[in-house]
Amino acid sequence: MKAAEANLLILPDCGNADDDHWQSRWERKLSTARRVVQDDWNCRNKTAWVERIVEAVEAAGKPVVFLAHGLGIAAMVHAAPRLSPEKVAAGFLVAPVDVEDGLMPETADPALAPLSRDPLPFPSMLVASRTDPACSFEAADELGHAWGSFVIDAGDAGHLDSKSGHGPWPEGSLTFARFLSSIRRA
Repeated sequence: MKAAEANLLILPDCGNADDDHWQSRWERKLSTARRVVQDDWNCRNKTAWVERIVEAVEAAGKPVVFLAHGLGIAAMVHAAPRLSPEKVAAGFLVAPVDVEDGLMPETADPALAPLSRDPLPFPSMLVASRTDPACSFEAADELGHAWGSFVIDAGDAGHLDSKSGHGPWPEGSLTFARFLSSIRRA
């Protein structure tokens, strides 16, 4: 699959992605990428976040590929049972938040926990750091394997955001391109 053949739906973390974040950069660079905009970027309402994702998938004219980061992943996991398998091609998941270990921002809706351990109904790749303050690598690895994701060890990379120096994130772009090329649609 090529990026032009998909609707790339960007699901930012709590607080949204700043202009230097890799998600914002990719949104500007990839013509089929668009952010799923939330009314409240402080993650106060799980139901509203999930509903926005479901609406965006239903409105998509091409197969959807998620570009999810942080709590955007949690919202996507909660939305997954409501998504048509025919509409969602894949998920590229980066730096999950361990919602069950008290690592969510104080503003976040406690209903984001727990996360389902059921396999995702679409192929996915999860990129996790060994030094992410929001999730241990072991917890991310466990989530990824439960979801059926191919797990990538990003090493000492913090939360894989602009604060950890991953604004441009060329390694991520290459990893995403390889992942996308592995997706086959009927």
